[in-house]
Amino acid sequence: MPLYLRQVHSVPVLEFVGWRVIFTMPCALLFIALRGQGSELRVALGNRRILLRLLISAVFVASNWLIYVLAIQSGQVLAASFGYYVTPLLQVGVGALFLHEKLTIRQWGAVALAALGVAVLGWDQGGMLWLSLGMALSWLGYGLVRKVTPVGSLPGLTIETLVLLPFALALLGWHAATPAGLSLGQSGWLDLMIVCAGPMTAVPLTFFAIAARRMDFSALGMFQFSSPTIVFFLGLWVFGQPLDPLQLGAFALIWTAIAVFVWDLLTRRQTA
Repeated sequence: MPLYLRQVHSVPVLEFVGWRVIFTMPCALLFIALRGQGSELRVALGNRRILLRLLISAVFVASNWLIYVLAIQSGQVLAASFGYYVTPLLQVGVGALFLHEKLTIRQWGAVALAALGVAVLGWDQGGMLWLSLGMALSWLGYGLVRKVTPVGSLPGLTIETLVLLPFALALLGWHAATPAGLSLGQSGWLDLMIVCAGPMTAVPLTFFAIAARRMDFSALGMFQFSSPTIVFFLGLWVFGQPLDPLQLGAFALIWTAIAVFVWDLLTRRQTA
């Protein structure tokens, strides 16, 4: 996603979020048709409780998109990475405290190592901490709502996109009225990249929603450390952001925690 966002950095943040919603809609409907989930979508649309929960999840995911795009386009790639390092810790805590998921001693040790690493990173973040925390809390809220909402991943994504559609159209209408106008139509390559916002959004969110329903929330959180690690290396090697020894030590703690957590999962699976 950071590599993709680099291709659309000239598109204003609010306009890009609007296009992201617009082009996610046809992707979601296409996937619904291919998987024959039209009836499931209609049932979900007729359930007020599900609709209310998906309205909340739509607000969370739209907030996360906005903050993430802002962080990447303003060059704060490591702040974006840190935001997604905080999220798994919050997910583990929520899974243990509110969803009554049990962790082994080794898993708690891994969580403690990761928490120490994240605390060091947070102390080092300074003024960009608000970006990181905003991303973490919005993604935590999205994952939690999707876990407790009894709806399939694709119908849920479709309804979330439908909820956001009027706001996206309003954003694009406002941008169209400005002197700069809309970014779509300015060049063939940029048009293609903007359209790609649809699959770049629909495919990962669909997989995440499937995982959120099937996995323990705490285990899902620990595996999500892979995403900020990728962003971290992109920040170093592609975006040219500096790395100080304190950050390196913090990331070493986090990666050690991931290794311990996965090792515990594999050991218990082999024993079972």
